[in-house]
Amino acid sequence: MHRRILAFVLAFFTASSISASEEPFKLGTFEHDGDSMLGIVIRDRLVIDLHGANRALERRRPLWVKLPMPDDMSELIGRYEYGMKERIHAIVDTVLVAVDAGNPPSYVHELERLYTDAPVRPGLILAAALNYWEHAEEMTTGDPASMSDASALDDAPVSMDFFWTRDPKDRRQNPYLFVKPSRIVIASGEPILMKPEREQLDWECEFAVVIGKPASHVPLDQAWDHVFGYTMMNDVGDREGRGDNRYGSDWLVWKSSDTFAPLGPYIVPKEFVPDPHDLDIKFELSGRVMQDANTELMQHKIDELLHFVSNNIILQPGDVIATGTPGGVGMARTPPIYMKPGDIAECSVEGIGTLRNPIRMWSDEMR
Repeated sequence: MHRRILAFVLAFFTASSISASEEPFKLGTFEHDGDSMLGIVIRDRLVIDLHGANRALERRRPLWVKLPMPDDMSELIGRYEYGMKERIHAIVDTVLVAVDAGNPPSYVHELERLYTDAPVRPGLILAAALNYWEHAEEMTTGDPASMSDASALDDAPVSMDFFWTRDPKDRRQNPYLFVKPSRIVIASGEPILMKPEREQLDWECEFAVVIGKPASHVPLDQAWDHVFGYTMMNDVGDREGRGDNRYGSDWLVWKSSDTFAPLGPYIVPKEFVPDPHDLDIKFELSGRVMQDANTELMQHKIDELLHFVSNNIILQPGDVIATGTPGGVGMARTPPIYMKPGDIAECSVEGIGTLRNPIRMWSDEMR
């Protein structure tokens, strides 16, 4: 009995004394000496080995309750509100004292010396289509055989039974999301591969939401409780399509080929993003700015997308919802511009980072 009370007091003391940290950090998955490593990115140049830091500091801090570390990012995310958040904040605060004193511990590494993997391997990726006004408009002009048939506004709005209820005055199209296979995720720095004779390779820079806890039929006013943090995805697309118009859009061919989901490079926990609907978002192709917008231009906001998706499928920690792309994609330009081998695709979101991927041709060795 006394031991349980003491353990509770120590846990409370530890959590309450460290949760006030204001030093921002990002979370990622890295490779160090051939081993996968969960890392805490500080000041955009240093990475704290989470497991190494926790082992060392538990030995040196007798008041720290023993806390097992997660095996991967999805587990970390699922446990974040159950002790991991306070522990990570405490690790960051402790390490920064040593860093500022010019004596960084051995479990702190230079970011540039590590291989950065995709921050999480989602069980599910959902991407919102036509969710920015300008993109919806640019994709509804031109050849109807190659463009979407969904207009930016709906003059006869209707609800979707069970899934989506809206005010009759709401002229937005209902939310539209499609699934991208999680196995096609690649990390920042890895190449996007163009297949032979498929030359219409397009970009879509997207701000992405990472789910923090299971979400099923979540009321709109509770949706934010299920957000863990934010990252980026380049929703790469093959605009050549099927060669016919059978059943409209073919999301397998257009959006789901290998390497068509660059993700990362890190995840920023939501406590460090005061307003996710006021972030600059930009895409550059080999140094040329192609998209330059702000997340305020979304039609359906993050809570609405999460609410809608959770009415269709149960979301789990680590799942990703890409919130759509702004205007400026290659297909909608006159003449069209597409990515080609030798190009560098760079997707940036204010405060999140830059997702950078070279474009290369598919080869026999890569099949």
